Amino acid sequence: MRGFQRVSGLLAAALRSQRVPRARVTSKPPEEPLSTAEQVIALSVMFSCFLIPTAWILSNLEHYKSKSD
Repeated sequence: MRGFQRVSGLLAAALRSQRVPRARVTSKPPEEPLSTAEQVIALSVMFSCFLIPTAWILSNLEHYKSKSD
């Protein structure tokens, strides 16, 4: 019984040390709402930043495979 208490104490100590404090972040509604045009531009830029490099790599995949060192 004593061994079980020691093991459970060690386990509890390990779990206590892994807790991360929660951030206290609050938000409010924006002072000036974004217009539809601004939203479209922002989404287009974000998708372009991810999709253009991906499309470039996929379109040149055979070139990268055959490239010898």
